[in-house]
Amino acid sequence: MDVPSEYRQPGQKRRGKGNRGGGGTSRPQLFEDTSNNHPAPPPQPQGYPMNYGQQPQYGYEFDQPGMYAPPPGGQFPGQQFLQDPMASMAMQYGTTLADQGKEYVHKNLEKYVAPSKLKFYFAVDTTYVGKKLGLILFPYAHSDWTVQYSEEDPVAPRYNVNAPDLYIPVMAFVTYILVAGVMLGIQERFTPEQIGIQASTALVWIIIELVASVLGLYIMNLTANLKYTDCLAYSGYKFVGMIFSLLGGMAFQGTGYYITLLWFSVALTFFLVCSLKEKVTHSSAGEEYRRGGTKRSLYFTVAVALAQPLLMWWLTSHIMFGRKA
Repeated sequence: MDVPSEYRQPGQKRRGKGNRGGGGTSRPQLFEDTSNNHPAPPPQPQGYPMNYGQQPQYGYEFDQPGMYAPPPGGQFPGQQFLQDPMASMAMQYGTTLADQGKEYVHKNLEKYVAPSKLKFYFAVDTTYVGKKLGLILFPYAHSDWTVQYSEEDPVAPRYNVNAPDLYIPVMAFVTYILVAGVMLGIQERFTPEQIGIQASTALVWIIIELVASVLGLYIMNLTANLKYTDCLAYSGYKFVGMIFSLLGGMAFQGTGYYITLLWFSVALTFFLVCSLKEKVTHSSAGEEYRRGGTKRSLYFTVAVALAQPLLMWWLTSHIMFGRKA
């Protein structure tokens, strides 16, 4: 009798003629044969490589090391955040605030430090620089000190040698720091910190002088065609004399230093008195006030001019003779 296939034991063959053992029955199998019954391997997940030792994320576990599962939906947290409507509104609001802040800063920068007007102080050429340095060195032969002004923009220095500029003060300031470093190196006192000390000390004195000049104009109630950029330019011309003073001291020791410093002190004082006299004016009130305004203008001009030789000596003597600033 043939056993139906659904009741047949695993590995049991169908009864038929020709089977060994006789009697028409097959020998029962003592164990289950699983050599050809391997389950299909699980599908490998689609993931991304991760560092050694990193645990799988989002609750997935895999047999293959070095793989982790993508988040549900195939999106990372940052991508979900960017697609959030609230996040989009927050980013838009932040961009609006940034634009408003940029506009506010630009408006106030144009009010106090207008780049469009500041560029006129650097509108120089080689001819102007040569003439201006000669005028600072020997101003006694110069007769016309007037400057043509515009209500909106200052006159470009290359068109008038009497116009203040910022190119020579900036270049002279940098050159002064370099010459001071060379001087300290010759004296075997150079350290990298000394360059920063010399630059910061000179910069602090420039700021103090600028604030004092602006406050002087305000306290003395002087109506002047003198902007703070003009004050900065005139106070920066002293670095030209300071450079030559250090070079004179480098070549001829103390004698050369004092002779050069004395020459440039007198020349710069004369130059500033003649230049500022054309710009510091009194108001158009009564005769008595005009007389008082003229005296105050003279006091202010002389005070600014006489302060330059003192600052020149103060900022160079400690380099020349080793005195602390």
